[in-house]
Amino acid sequence: MNDLPVTQISIPPGFIDLGMGNPDFDLLPLSIMRRASEAYFERGELNSLQYGAEQGNGYFRATLADFLSVPFKSRVNPDSLFVTQGASSAIDLICTLYTRPGDVIFVEEPTYFLALRIFADHGLRVISIPMDEDGLLIEKLEDALDRHKPKFIYTIPTFQNPSGRTLSPARRIKLIELAQRDKFLILADEVYHLLGYTEKPPAPFALLADDVEEVISINSFSKIMAPGLRLGWIQAHQKILKELAGCGLLDSGGGLNPFTSAIVREAIETGDLAKNIAHLHKEYVTRLNALTAALHQYIPLAEFTPPQGGFFVWARIPGKDTSALRQHAKKFKVDFRPGELFSGQKGTREYMRLGFCFYEPSAIEEGVIRLGNCLS
Repeated sequence: MNDLPVTQISIPPGFIDLGMGNPDFDLLPLSIMRRASEAYFERGELNSLQYGAEQGNGYFRATLADFLSVPFKSRVNPDSLFVTQGASSAIDLICTLYTRPGDVIFVEEPTYFLALRIFADHGLRVISIPMDEDGLLIEKLEDALDRHKPKFIYTIPTFQNPSGRTLSPARRIKLIELAQRDKFLILADEVYHLLGYTEKPPAPFALLADDVEEVISINSFSKIMAPGLRLGWIQAHQKILKELAGCGLLDSGGGLNPFTSAIVREAIETGDLAKNIAHLHKEYVTRLNALTAALHQYIPLAEFTPPQGGFFVWARIPGKDTSALRQHAKKFKVDFRPGELFSGQKGTREYMRLGFCFYEPSAIEEGVIRLGNCLS
């Protein structure tokens, strides 16, 4: 029984996997979830064990809206929120409703590699748009729009995975103008927006939900509480939400995750979620600093810009094919994610994604030492 798999994580003994995008087990809020669960069961509420409202439990959405209004510095409308099973299921649901096999979509170059897997499942044709330090290159997007009519553009506008970059305010405005002009959706994956450590990001796309039909913001509790909750939300215009709520999946099964959302509602109302995010900020800043210091000391040829938030450092190793390097790194009991994974066109081969969310500083330093030994 001890050998049965219980999580997606599978790291060989003695290995350090710097490619991980998961929170450290020690950062998972077990005590918070225990208190929230006890409060829920003491309440004796039965509604959350029934088929849920298609858009999500109204009380949970109201509580979540109140919570988001503080960091967003603007009043969030509960009716603009739609409960999901996390960001990945939201992406899949959008693909199901708004695309057909063969349709064109745009992504950033680089982009989240597992989103590329979802797009492949739907048979979509992916066109990559280059980035610089200020995010998506609008002039390159305009060039692509002269040749293609995308159903949507998938962007991670804040502390991007994997690059850590943030789309500038001016480019956000221009992107919206282009979406309205050329009639495509902006699928904004904003799961890192609440994880800014040394810089406050621009206002999220989510705040446009009430007014701009072309914007769909997705978010998740996976980064700010625990991935195993499989709970997230979409923030979008009423037109979009009506189409989501009317899909066959929800008609058959009801709203997504009503039971979990009821428990998380307790954690929000007690202030435990806000305290958890503050704790994560403190921990992740320390781990980010450990990673960047170790890179400077042990891999001085690495080229990178320290991110202001999120989970990752995107490092270039000049002259190295990181996919080949990864195979060699296994001999040194260290791992990472090669740049090729994050490219819609098999590019970015000299890059690697290094995470600082899964390990404490001492293990991060040891992993970088091993990687440096591998390179030398």
